[in-house]
Amino acid sequence: MENVLRPLIVLGGSVVLTLLIGWATDRLLRKADERQTETPLWGLLRRGRVPYQLVLCAALLRGSYKQADLLQEHQVTVGRTLTLVLIGSTAWLIVRIAAAIVDTSFTRFARVHRDPARVRRVRTQVSLITRVVAAIVGVVAVAAMLLTFPAMRAAGASLLASAGILGIVAGVAAQSTLSNMFAGFQIAFGDMVRLGDTVVVDGEWGTVDEITLTFLSVRTWDERRITMPVSYFTSKPFENWSRGGAQMTGIIFWHLDHTAPMEAMREKLRDLLRECPAWDGRACDLCVTDATPSTMEVRALVTAKDADDVWKVRVHVREGMVRWLAEHHPYALPRVNTADAALPPGTEAARRFQDGGPRRAHEAPRTSGRA
Repeated sequence: MENVLRPLIVLGGSVVLTLLIGWATDRLLRKADERQTETPLWGLLRRGRVPYQLVLCAALLRGSYKQADLLQEHQVTVGRTLTLVLIGSTAWLIVRIAAAIVDTSFTRFARVHRDPARVRRVRTQVSLITRVVAAIVGVVAVAAMLLTFPAMRAAGASLLASAGILGIVAGVAAQSTLSNMFAGFQIAFGDMVRLGDTVVVDGEWGTVDEITLTFLSVRTWDERRITMPVSYFTSKPFENWSRGGAQMTGIIFWHLDHTAPMEAMREKLRDLLRECPAWDGRACDLCVTDATPSTMEVRALVTAKDADDVWKVRVHVREGMVRWLAEHHPYALPRVNTADAALPPGTEAARRFQDGGPRRAHEAPRTSGRA
């Protein structure tokens, strides 16, 4: 009877004690979260309930397994397994706690500072710091697990003797990976590009969606994802429309006839911008920037608070101006000239034309067709 009750009491008591401590800790964190709503720390710490209970259970079982008097011939194997579970769950718990602390610090920072560019910069740095901490804890945990095996300890001594050669080989083999990792740190702390920035890379316009130690993802306007190594942003030029402020100036071009009413177009431009909620009211302008024998180039400048709004303003103004010209000033739209050519005076062809009718060559009727 004792052989049955002893392991049942030891193992069952460890599990029950783990559940009770886990429940009490979770209830305390919940009450703290309800009392202190200004900080999300306690609510974020509750995400570590599972690794916390694994640590408690593994520690209790590891300390009381000998008293259970169960599977004596496999005592070493069971003890090593519990040690591995304890190390892994401890690393998991440390990562969750570190993530909760970092996220809480970022939330407080974002709540105090209203500058979007600065908040995105800190968010990028916090994201990379969390990943670095998780990677370091994971490496330490794996190393601690390997050191629990005596064979690995002996192998470690021989590996240390050839550490110089292995370091050189690993450095050459992982040159690209290491360069990307250092580029990731340079991007995070050099404020080159941040999460949420609007960038143009390889002719593609999009928003920075994710930054890791090795790659960066850009979400384009048509919801595609462009993934590229972070070393691209430290070795090649790219456009960052969000750096130094998200405000932008947009350009709209029209090719019109030389008779286009410029003053009326300026008034219409102001009317169209007043109707457009995306216009930020900073500036607007309309002028002739070029002229050809058949048309002239008219350029309008508009402003908006960011790249998305400046696109909306350009589309709204372009469509409204073309519709207004077609309805009220159709003569201002580009036309193809189909008039007869005026003959040079004094030529034989000009004299024959004069003899053939009452009209002179320079009085020939002009007709035009809209393009």
